Amino acid sequence: MSAISERRERERAHRHQLIITAARELAEAEGWEAVTTRRLAERVEYSQPVLYSHFDGKDAIVAAVALDGFVELAASLHRARQAAPEPAQALRAVCRAYLEFATERPALYQAMFVLPTDLKFASAETPPPLRACFDEFVACFSPDNERRELFAEVTWSALHGMAVLADSGRIPPGLQEERLDFIVTQIAGTG
Repeated sequence: MSAISERRERERAHRHQLIITAARELAEAEGWEAVTTRRLAERVEYSQPVLYSHFDGKDAIVAAVALDGFVELAASLHRARQAAPEPAQALRAVCRAYLEFATERPALYQAMFVLPTDLKFASAETPPPLRACFDEFVACFSPDNERRELFAEVTWSALHGMAVLADSGRIPPGLQEERLDFIVTQIAGTG
Protein backbone atom coordinates (compact mmCIF):
# COMPACT_ATOMS: atom_id res chain seq x y z
CA MET A 1 0.00 0.00 0.00
CA SER A 2 1.40 3.40 -0.93
CA ALA A 3 1.85 6.22 1.54
CA ILE A 4 -1.00 8.13 -0.12
CA SER A 5 -3.45 5.24 0.16
CA GLU A 6 -2.38 4.63 3.77
CA ARG A 7 -3.05 8.28 4.56
CA ARG A 8 -6.45 8.14 2.81
CA GLU A 9 -7.33 5.00 4.77
CA ARG A 10 -6.34 6.71 8.06
CA GLU A 11 -8.42 9.76 7.12
CA ARG A 12 -11.38 7.55 6.25
CA ALA A 13 -11.08 5.67 9.56
CA HIS A 14 -10.85 8.99 11.39
CA ARG A 15 -14.01 10.30 9.63
CA HIS A 16 -15.78 7.03 10.40
CA GLN A 17 -14.98 7.30 14.12
CA LEU A 18 -15.82 11.01 14.12
CA ILE A 19 -19.32 10.22 12.84
CA ILE A 20 -19.79 7.50 15.46
CA THR A 21 -18.61 9.78 18.25
CA ALA A 22 -20.83 12.64 17.07
CA ALA A 23 -23.87 10.35 16.91
CA ARG A 24 -23.22 9.08 20.41
CA GLU A 25 -22.71 12.58 21.83
CA LEU A 26 -25.85 13.88 20.15
CA ALA A 27 -27.88 10.89 21.39
CA GLU A 28 -26.55 11.33 24.92
CA ALA A 29 -27.40 15.04 24.88
CA GLU A 30 -30.76 15.00 23.08
CA GLY A 31 -31.87 11.38 22.56
CA TRP A 32 -31.73 9.18 19.48
CA GLU A 33 -34.62 11.03 17.85
CA ALA A 34 -32.25 14.00 17.43
CA VAL A 35 -29.70 11.90 15.54
CA THR A 36 -30.34 12.51 11.87
CA THR A 37 -27.91 12.39 8.97
CA ARG A 38 -28.48 16.11 8.43
CA ARG A 39 -27.60 16.97 12.04
CA LEU A 40 -24.63 14.62 12.01
CA ALA A 41 -23.34 16.11 8.76
CA GLU A 42 -23.53 19.59 10.29
CA ARG A 43 -21.87 18.43 13.50
CA VAL A 44 -18.91 16.69 11.83
CA GLU A 45 -18.71 19.29 9.05
CA TYR A 46 -19.03 16.82 6.20
CA SER A 47 -21.77 16.53 3.61
CA GLN A 48 -24.55 13.97 3.89
CA PRO A 49 -23.11 12.05 0.90
CA VAL A 50 -19.86 11.66 2.88
CA LEU A 51 -21.87 10.21 5.78
CA TYR A 52 -23.59 7.82 3.38
CA SER A 53 -20.20 6.76 2.02
CA HIS A 54 -19.48 5.43 5.52
CA PHE A 55 -22.93 4.26 6.64
CA ASP A 56 -26.08 3.11 4.82
CA GLY A 57 -28.26 5.16 7.15
CA LYS A 58 -29.13 5.79 10.75
CA ASP A 59 -29.52 2.09 11.65
CA ALA A 60 -25.96 1.44 10.49
CA ILE A 61 -24.72 4.38 12.55
CA VAL A 62 -26.60 3.09 15.59
CA ALA A 63 -25.03 -0.36 15.05
CA ALA A 64 -21.55 1.19 14.92
CA VAL A 65 -22.24 3.11 18.15
CA ALA A 66 -23.57 -0.11 19.69
CA LEU A 67 -20.46 -2.04 18.69
CA ASP A 68 -18.28 0.58 20.40
CA GLY A 69 -20.54 0.23 23.42
CA PHE A 70 -20.02 -3.53 23.54
CA VAL A 71 -16.25 -2.99 23.55
CA GLU A 72 -16.68 -0.69 26.56
CA LEU A 73 -19.13 -3.01 28.31
CA ALA A 74 -16.86 -6.04 27.85
CA ALA A 75 -13.96 -4.13 29.41
CA SER A 76 -16.13 -3.00 32.32
CA LEU A 77 -17.45 -6.52 32.96
CA HIS A 78 -13.95 -7.96 32.73
CA ARG A 79 -12.57 -5.46 35.26
CA ALA A 80 -15.45 -6.23 37.63
CA ARG A 81 -14.97 -9.98 37.35
CA GLN A 82 -11.21 -9.79 37.78
CA ALA A 83 -11.56 -7.62 40.89
CA ALA A 84 -13.81 -10.14 42.66
CA PRO A 85 -12.04 -12.78 44.76
CA GLU A 86 -14.66 -15.58 44.58
CA PRO A 87 -17.05 -16.89 41.87
CA ALA A 88 -20.25 -15.80 43.68
CA GLN A 89 -18.73 -12.38 44.23
CA ALA A 90 -17.57 -12.27 40.61
CA LEU A 91 -21.11 -12.84 39.36
CA ARG A 92 -22.48 -10.15 41.66
CA ALA A 93 -19.72 -7.74 40.54
CA VAL A 94 -20.37 -8.44 36.85
CA CYS A 95 -24.12 -7.99 37.33
CA ARG A 96 -23.61 -4.74 39.20
CA ALA A 97 -21.18 -3.46 36.54
CA TYR A 98 -23.75 -4.29 33.85
CA LEU A 99 -26.54 -2.39 35.62
CA GLU A 100 -24.25 0.57 36.31
CA PHE A 101 -23.27 0.68 32.64
CA ALA A 102 -26.94 0.71 31.59
CA THR A 103 -27.78 3.44 34.11
CA GLU A 104 -24.77 5.67 33.41
CA ARG A 105 -24.99 5.42 29.60
CA PRO A 106 -28.70 5.21 28.73
CA ALA A 107 -28.37 6.38 25.12
CA LEU A 108 -25.52 3.98 24.46
CA TYR A 109 -27.45 1.15 26.14
CA GLN A 110 -30.44 1.91 23.90
CA ALA A 111 -28.23 1.64 20.82
CA MET A 112 -26.85 -1.67 22.05
CA PHE A 113 -30.08 -3.36 23.09
CA VAL A 114 -33.24 -1.44 22.22
CA LEU A 115 -32.89 0.27 18.84
CA PRO A 116 -32.95 -1.80 15.65
CA THR A 117 -29.55 -2.96 14.40
CA ASP A 118 -28.26 -5.86 12.38
CA LEU A 119 -26.02 -7.04 15.23
CA LYS A 120 -26.69 -10.69 15.94
CA PHE A 121 -26.42 -12.44 19.28
CA ALA A 122 -25.83 -16.17 19.71
CA SER A 123 -25.00 -16.85 16.09
CA ALA A 124 -22.00 -17.46 13.87
CA GLU A 125 -22.13 -13.76 12.90
CA THR A 126 -21.94 -12.47 16.48
CA PRO A 127 -19.24 -9.78 16.53
CA PRO A 128 -16.37 -10.47 18.94
CA PRO A 129 -17.22 -7.59 21.33
CA LEU A 130 -20.72 -9.03 21.89
CA ARG A 131 -19.27 -12.48 22.50
CA ALA A 132 -16.70 -10.97 24.90
CA CYS A 133 -19.53 -9.49 26.99
CA PHE A 134 -21.32 -12.83 27.13
CA ASP A 135 -18.10 -14.66 27.94
CA GLU A 136 -17.63 -12.48 31.04
CA PHE A 137 -20.96 -13.78 32.35
CA VAL A 138 -20.10 -17.36 31.40
CA ALA A 139 -16.76 -17.09 33.22
CA CYS A 140 -18.64 -16.41 36.47
CA PHE A 141 -19.92 -20.00 36.48
CA SER A 142 -17.93 -23.15 37.14
CA PRO A 143 -16.38 -24.75 34.06
CA ASP A 144 -17.86 -28.01 35.41
CA ASN A 145 -21.35 -26.60 34.97
CA GLU A 146 -22.59 -27.96 31.63
CA ARG A 147 -25.36 -25.35 31.65
CA ARG A 148 -23.14 -22.35 32.34
CA GLU A 149 -24.03 -20.66 29.04
CA LEU A 150 -27.73 -21.08 29.82
CA PHE A 151 -27.19 -19.61 33.30
CA ALA A 152 -25.25 -16.72 31.77
CA GLU A 153 -27.98 -16.08 29.19
CA VAL A 154 -30.80 -16.10 31.77
CA THR A 155 -28.80 -13.87 34.11
CA TRP A 156 -28.08 -11.39 31.31
CA SER A 157 -31.73 -11.47 30.24
CA ALA A 158 -32.91 -10.71 33.77
CA LEU A 159 -30.44 -7.84 34.07
CA HIS A 160 -31.57 -6.45 30.73
CA GLY A 161 -35.17 -6.55 31.89
CA MET A 162 -34.23 -4.75 35.08
CA ALA A 163 -32.28 -2.10 33.16
CA VAL A 164 -35.04 -1.39 30.63
CA LEU A 165 -37.85 -1.41 33.20
CA ALA A 166 -35.90 0.84 35.57
CA ASP A 167 -35.00 3.26 32.76
CA SER A 168 -38.65 3.54 31.73
CA GLY A 169 -39.73 4.09 35.35
CA ARG A 170 -41.80 0.90 35.41
CA ILE A 171 -40.02 -0.56 38.43
CA PRO A 172 -38.75 1.44 41.40
CA PRO A 173 -34.98 1.88 41.50
CA GLY A 174 -34.80 1.45 45.27
CA LEU A 175 -35.11 -2.33 45.10
CA GLN A 176 -32.23 -2.89 42.69
CA GLU A 177 -29.96 -4.55 45.27
CA GLU A 178 -32.76 -6.92 46.32
CA ARG A 179 -33.38 -7.84 42.68
CA LEU A 180 -29.66 -8.35 42.17
CA ASP A 181 -29.51 -10.63 45.23
CA PHE A 182 -32.39 -12.64 43.81
CA ILE A 183 -30.67 -13.08 40.44
CA VAL A 184 -27.40 -14.16 42.00
CA THR A 185 -28.92 -16.56 44.53
CA GLN A 186 -31.97 -17.93 42.72
CA ILE A 187 -31.48 -17.79 38.98
CA ALA A 188 -27.75 -18.33 39.01
CA GLY A 189 -27.90 -20.89 41.80
CA THR A 190 -24.96 -19.40 43.67
CA GLY A 191 -24.89 -17.55 46.86
